[in-house]
Amino acid sequence: MHTVKAIYPGTFDPLTNGHLDLIARGAKIVDELVVAILRNTEKGEPLFTVEERREMIFEATREFDNVSVTTFDGLLVDFARQQGAKAVLRGIRAISDYEYEFQMAMMNRKLNPEIETLFMMPAEKYTYVSSRLIKGVFRLGGDVTALVPPLVMERLRAKGSLPAE
Repeated sequence: MHTVKAIYPGTFDPLTNGHLDLIARGAKIVDELVVAILRNTEKGEPLFTVEERREMIFEATREFDNVSVTTFDGLLVDFARQQGAKAVLRGIRAISDYEYEFQMAMMNRKLNPEIETLFMMPAEKYTYVSSRLIKGVFRLGGDVTALVPPLVMERLRAKGSLPAE
């Protein structure tokens, strides 16, 4: 019997309910799901440190026996190979996500044809939710309580007013 291990990579800055939706559904279709936080990113200065993000994801996914949380840098396909993963799980909210994710999936396939990419769409109520949007709305005083796990909301409030980008 084959065991299917998948990597769900991202920056998760911050973790959203959309991320959790994909984690919960992904955990039902693979034997082991590794939520992998990218350490080196081109997305600018993060709101939360890598360790803070790891802690929040660990707490939010504690109920799943087959989900683990780790960090990585470098090429995703190299990390997946090191982990013994057969697949990468990616979320797609809109056509713009698809175009980017398609390019990444094709490049990953070129670099390692043994790693498959699984695309999943979040629940309809999260199709517009992104970490970038959460930070922007929160920064301007908007209520994002329904869009992030309670522990993330606590950490956002503890940070207070977010610095301007």
